Amino acid sequence: MVAMVLDKPGRPLRAVEVDDPEPGPGQIRVKVRACGVCRTDLHLVDGELVNPKLPVIPGHEIVGEIDRLGERVTLFRIGERVGIPWLGWTCGGASEQPGAGTVCRYCASGRENLCDNAKFHGYTLDGGYAEYAVADERYCFAIPDGYPDAQAAPLLCAGLIGYRSLRMAGDATKLGLYGFGAAAHIVAQIAVYEGREVYAFVKPGDREGAEFARSLGAVWAGDSDEVPPEELDAAIIFAPVGGLVPAALKAVAKGGTVVCGGIHMSEIPSFPYSILWGERVIRSVANLTRADGEGLMHIAPQVPIKTHVQTYPLEAANEALSDLREGRVVGAAVLVVQ
Repeated sequence: MVAMVLDKPGRPLRAVEVDDPEPGPGQIRVKVRACGVCRTDLHLVDGELVNPKLPVIPGHEIVGEIDRLGERVTLFRIGERVGIPWLGWTCGGASEQPGAGTVCRYCASGRENLCDNAKFHGYTLDGGYAEYAVADERYCFAIPDGYPDAQAAPLLCAGLIGYRSLRMAGDATKLGLYGFGAAAHIVAQIAVYEGREVYAFVKPGDREGAEFARSLGAVWAGDSDEVPPEELDAAIIFAPVGGLVPAALKAVAKGGTVVCGGIHMSEIPSFPYSILWGERVIRSVANLTRADGEGLMHIAPQVPIKTHVQTYPLEAANEALSDLREGRVVGAAVLVVQ
């Protein structure tokens, strides 16, 4: 099969022919139809994530059709369309099999997203920048009807991390979203559906991004260095910019929460205790759980979430990553595999 492979961080991906993967026990193989290009992929390629499997096939927003089953597969059948997300294996999931060993304290307490031994597609497991991909069936999700492959792909990470971040923000009525890209444009739709007011913060001077946010129901959209017209109950930061943490703290009211939704962020500058005081909270979101996936796939058609995508052929993965790095993507970038 053709795959886009990262040999070493800091280098472009290479289009190479590799052996088709074969599913092991409990695994499914999918013929990839689409794979989202996530900012996490960019962090991987740019060397900001440590200890990746090398060489590695990136990609963890995978949509495809099952074409082969490993032994003991019970949840899916050949021909079904599924999504493969970031989380690919946990020791808690392994414990569901007969004869499994002990599990880490996070899996034992229902927090599999924090598993000490977790494996991730496109990082420590090969992912979806390829014609085929394999995955443990228990970590895959059925895709709701009505979503074309390319439009479904961003749900598998941008949607999932955004959904988890929104839940971490609590019942905030006035919600700020910093960085209006793939995740925020999905979260905004859910938030509006739930009756919240969305305040969108875009890169200074990004008029197109601000207008995009308003078109999705934001009551206000402005530059990330602006003060919103109302105090916020909570804010979610998707842009990997540490300097936005103090800005968000200043924007939220007493008792408010600032959620950092990315896997990587630049250094957070020092800030006065006064903007944290008043029982404000800063927290991060790490990975996802299978319950997050089930929750998002249930609510997506109810909203209904409409993902905005820019598509690229598989061999143009480096172009897609460059466009994402330079802020040229409105919505989400997706590789389409023929």
